[in-house]
Amino acid sequence: MNAHVSKDPLHGVTLEAIINALVARYGWAEMARRININCFKSDPSVKSSLKFLRRTPWARAEVEALYIASLSEAEALPAEDPWAGWKKKGDA
Repeated sequence: MNAHVSKDPLHGVTLEAIINALVARYGWAEMARRININCFKSDPSVKSSLKFLRRTPWARAEVEALYIASLSEAEALPAEDPWAGWKKKGDA
């Protein structure tokens, strides 16, 4: 059996899942700062964002681009430093 695996990071990801992931990562305020659209600024909700983005191709493209960038940012982050919280005696 020859299974095709898509290399498209948006393959199988719904617009709602993209919005939820971005809100969880950045929050509405940071999303509004990065993408200047009212549905992120004024009384933001997933429902209002979905409605706007489904009928506004340029805005949807920007949201999808931010989502893809957030995936590569997550991969680029270094592994958590196990010594980050450790302090030497006298360091306070």
